[in-house]
Amino acid sequence: MSDFKEAKGFIVVFTCNHCPYAKKYEDRIVALDKKYKDAGYPVIAINPNDANVQPEDGFQQMITRAKEKGFTFPYLVDEGQKVYPQYGATKTPHVFILQKEGSKNIVKYIGAIDNNYDDPNDVSEHYVQDAMDALLSGKPVANAKTVAIGCTIKVKK
Repeated sequence: MSDFKEAKGFIVVFTCNHCPYAKKYEDRIVALDKKYKDAGYPVIAINPNDANVQPEDGFQQMITRAKEKGFTFPYLVDEGQKVYPQYGATKTPHVFILQKEGSKNIVKYIGAIDNNYDDPNDVSEHYVQDAMDALLSGKPVANAKTVAIGCTIKVKK
């Protein structure tokens, strides 16, 4: 995050390569980054899974996946699985919108990207987009927490 000195906040997404839910959301995550990066809220994607438990989530596979999908944001590995517990992430994908307030990043939204993982054309509630639009217009986030839907994080055994 320190690389984004001009950022007003971040859209942190815990995601991975193998989970069918995470795969269905990849294009929407890219769209969120494209829409909000220039407004000061870039996406930071973090793979929390242990590659020994889920080999498809290894670092080399992450590099390949990011290139295939045209990720416009950093796709980081949670080496040693130290970061995801600090956020309380439990699923992939699991979103945390942070807003810079002074020297701190304050959590403004936690949960799902929207209410239809399966069909982006049949989404009726755009949770992350609504939260971001509220923040950018100086309003409080009306729905600050939703239930993340996805695969469980693969923890080192």
